[in-house]
Amino acid sequence: MATNDLEGLLMEYDEKRRTAEKIADQKREEIYKKYPRLQEINQEINQISINKTKNILLGISNNYDEQLLKLKNEKEKILKKNEIKESFFKPKYECEKCQDKGYIVYSNKKSEMCNCLKQKLINISYNKSNLSNLKTENFDNFDINKFSNKVDLEKYKLNISPRENIKKIEEASKNFIKNFNNPETKNLLFTGNTGLGKTYMTNCIANEILKSGKTVLYQTAPILLETIIDNKFNKNKTENTNNFYNQVLEADLLIIDDLGVEALNSIKISELFTIINSRIMNLNNKITKTIISTNLSIEEIFKLYEERIGSRIAGFFDIYYFFGEDLRLKK
Repeated sequence: MATNDLEGLLMEYDEKRRTAEKIADQKREEIYKKYPRLQEINQEINQISINKTKNILLGISNNYDEQLLKLKNEKEKILKKNEIKESFFKPKYECEKCQDKGYIVYSNKKSEMCNCLKQKLINISYNKSNLSNLKTENFDNFDINKFSNKVDLEKYKLNISPRENIKKIEEASKNFIKNFNNPETKNLLFTGNTGLGKTYMTNCIANEILKSGKTVLYQTAPILLETIIDNKFNKNKTENTNNFYNQVLEADLLIIDDLGVEALNSIKISELFTIINSRIMNLNNKITKTIISTNLSIEEIFKLYEERIGSRIAGFFDIYYFFGEDLRLKK
C-alpha cells in the first residue's frame, strides 16, 4: 500500500472519530440540562466503580453491588419515562467495529487493520472506478421487468424466459451472500453476452458484501493478470504492486470481470490457476469467495484455459447463464 494513502486515511479517521465523539458529548450535555439527576447518577456510578476496583486490588471486602444496582435501576426508570435510549449517549461511529480508528486492538494488546480501512486502501489503489456504480446498481433498484417474460426456445435453446432465469440468478446471488461464511458455499461464474445484467448483478452482490464489513477487490481479467505479472517480474515495481498479489489472495470477495478478453499466454494461465486454486483451497487461512464474469461458455473456458482451470471452475463454481435482449438498447 502507498504510505501517503494510509497516512491520509488515518487523518480522515481521526477527524471522523473526534467529530462523532464531540456530537455525542453535545447530546449528552443537552440531556443533562433537561434531566440533571441523570448526570448525578452517572457520576455516582463512576465513583462507586472506582472505589470498588480499588478495594478489590487492596483485598478489602465491599458492599457496592447493592448501591450500583439501585442507581442503575433509578437511571433506567428516568430513561424509560422520558423515552431516551441508552445508545443516545454513545458516539455514532461510521465503523462500530474499530470505532473509526482504522485498527482493532484486542485484549492481548495485539492489533490488526480493520476491514473498513483495508477496503478504502483497496478502493484507492486497485478498484478505482470499478465500484463507482454501487449506489445505483443494487438489489433495491433491480428491475426484473426489464427482462422479457417470453419463452423463445428457438432463439435461446431454453424452455424458460429471460425473466424467469434472472429470478433464479437473483435468488442464487442472495443465497451466496447469506451463506458467504460457509466454506461449502460455491463461488459464482456469470456467463453470457454483454448487456444482459452480469455486471449489475455482480455489483448487487458486492454492495451487500461490503455492507457486511468484508473486503471486495474488483478487477478486469486483463488488468488483474498484467498487474500480477508486473509485480512478479519487477517490471514496474511500486509499493502498490508489491501488495497487490496479497490483496488478490486475501480479499474476502474477488471479482474477476471480463475473463476472456485478455491476451493469453502460459504465464497468465498459470497465474490465473494459482489465484483460483489458492482461494478455493483457502490457502490464505480464511474463507474467501470469487466471482468470475465472462462472455465465454464453460466449454470455451476448458479450451482456452486448460483443463485444470476449467475443472476448478466446473467443480467449485455455480455457473449461471445470462440470456435475453441487450438491456443497454432498452430505455
